[in-house]
Amino acid sequence: MKSQAEIINTFKAAKRSAEKLLSNELKKGDLIKMRGTDWYGEILDNLKGNTRVANIHGWATEAGSIYVWDIALACKNGELHQINLTAKQQKDREWVNNMFG
Repeated sequence: MKSQAEIINTFKAAKRSAEKLLSNELKKGDLIKMRGTDWYGEILDNLKGNTRVANIHGWATEAGSIYVWDIALACKNGELHQINLTAKQQKDREWVNNMFG
Protein backbone atom coordinates (compact mmCIF):
# COMPACT_ATOMS: atom_id res chain seq x y z
CA MET A 1 0.00 0.00 0.00
CA LYS A 2 1.12 3.53 -0.72
CA SER A 3 1.83 6.08 1.96
CA GLN A 4 -0.09 9.33 2.25
CA ALA A 5 2.90 11.28 0.91
CA GLU A 6 3.22 8.97 -2.12
CA ILE A 7 -0.47 9.35 -2.94
CA ILE A 8 -0.44 13.15 -2.59
CA ASN A 9 2.69 13.42 -4.76
CA THR A 10 1.05 11.23 -7.42
CA PHE A 11 -2.03 13.48 -7.42
CA LYS A 12 0.15 16.62 -7.69
CA ALA A 13 2.03 15.19 -10.68
CA ALA A 14 -1.10 13.92 -12.48
CA LYS A 15 -2.75 15.74 -15.35
CA ARG A 16 -6.48 16.45 -15.28
CA SER A 17 -8.45 14.42 -17.79
CA ALA A 18 -11.68 15.54 -19.43
CA GLU A 19 -12.79 11.89 -19.26
CA LYS A 20 -14.93 10.95 -16.29
CA LEU A 21 -14.83 7.45 -14.78
CA LEU A 22 -17.74 5.39 -13.58
CA SER A 23 -17.18 4.31 -10.00
CA ASN A 24 -17.44 0.69 -11.18
CA GLU A 25 -14.28 1.22 -13.29
CA LEU A 26 -12.10 1.70 -10.20
CA LYS A 27 -9.69 -1.19 -9.67
CA LYS A 28 -7.36 -2.35 -6.91
CA GLY A 29 -4.42 0.02 -6.63
CA ASP A 30 -6.23 3.08 -8.04
CA LEU A 31 -5.66 6.20 -5.97
CA ILE A 32 -8.60 8.32 -4.81
CA LYS A 33 -9.39 11.64 -3.16
CA MET A 34 -12.43 11.76 -0.92
CA ARG A 35 -15.16 14.36 -1.50
CA GLY A 36 -15.17 17.44 0.74
CA THR A 37 -11.96 16.56 2.59
CA ASP A 38 -8.20 16.43 2.14
CA TRP A 39 -8.27 12.66 2.62
CA TYR A 40 -6.62 10.41 0.09
CA GLY A 41 -6.64 6.66 -0.33
CA GLU A 42 -6.04 3.54 -2.36
CA ILE A 43 -8.69 1.10 -3.58
CA LEU A 44 -8.09 -2.40 -2.17
CA ASP A 45 -10.65 -4.48 -4.12
CA ASN A 46 -11.98 -5.06 -7.63
CA LEU A 47 -15.68 -5.15 -6.73
CA LYS A 48 -18.51 -3.05 -8.11
CA GLY A 49 -21.48 -1.52 -6.35
CA ASN A 50 -22.16 1.06 -3.66
CA THR A 51 -19.26 0.26 -1.35
CA ARG A 52 -15.58 -0.36 -1.92
CA VAL A 53 -12.74 -1.35 0.37
CA ALA A 54 -10.03 1.29 0.57
CA ASN A 55 -7.07 2.33 2.69
CA ILE A 56 -7.81 5.96 3.62
CA HIS A 57 -5.33 8.49 5.00
CA GLY A 58 -7.33 11.00 7.05
CA TRP A 59 -7.14 11.82 10.74
CA ALA A 60 -5.69 8.33 10.96
CA THR A 61 -4.90 5.68 8.36
CA GLU A 62 -7.61 3.04 8.20
CA ALA A 63 -8.74 0.34 5.81
CA GLY A 64 -12.44 -0.31 5.45
CA SER A 65 -15.58 0.17 3.42
CA ILE A 66 -16.44 3.51 1.85
CA TYR A 67 -19.39 4.63 -0.26
CA VAL A 68 -18.45 5.26 -3.89
CA TRP A 69 -20.37 8.57 -3.84
CA ASP A 70 -17.85 9.86 -1.30
CA ILE A 71 -15.05 9.60 -3.90
CA ALA A 72 -14.40 12.89 -5.73
CA LEU A 73 -11.38 12.07 -7.89
CA ALA A 74 -9.43 9.05 -9.03
CA CYS A 75 -5.89 8.92 -10.33
CA LYS A 76 -5.36 6.27 -13.04
CA ASN A 77 -2.33 6.08 -15.30
CA GLY A 78 -1.13 9.56 -14.33
CA GLU A 79 -4.47 11.22 -15.05
CA LEU A 80 -7.06 12.69 -12.68
CA HIS A 81 -10.65 11.72 -13.39
CA GLN A 82 -13.89 12.91 -11.81
CA ILE A 83 -16.11 10.05 -10.67
CA ASN A 84 -19.58 9.43 -12.09
CA LEU A 85 -22.15 7.17 -10.48
CA THR A 86 -24.41 4.70 -12.22
CA ALA A 87 -28.15 5.49 -12.21
CA LYS A 88 -28.70 2.86 -9.49
CA GLN A 89 -25.89 4.30 -7.34
CA GLN A 90 -27.39 7.80 -7.67
CA LYS A 91 -30.76 6.44 -6.52
CA ASP A 92 -29.15 4.56 -3.62
CA ARG A 93 -27.20 7.69 -2.63
CA GLU A 94 -30.44 9.67 -2.39
CA TRP A 95 -32.03 6.89 -0.30
CA VAL A 96 -29.07 6.78 2.12
CA ASN A 97 -29.02 10.58 2.41
CA ASN A 98 -32.77 10.65 3.13
CA MET A 99 -32.49 7.91 5.74
CA PHE A 100 -29.33 9.05 7.53
CA GLY A 101 -29.07 12.69 6.57
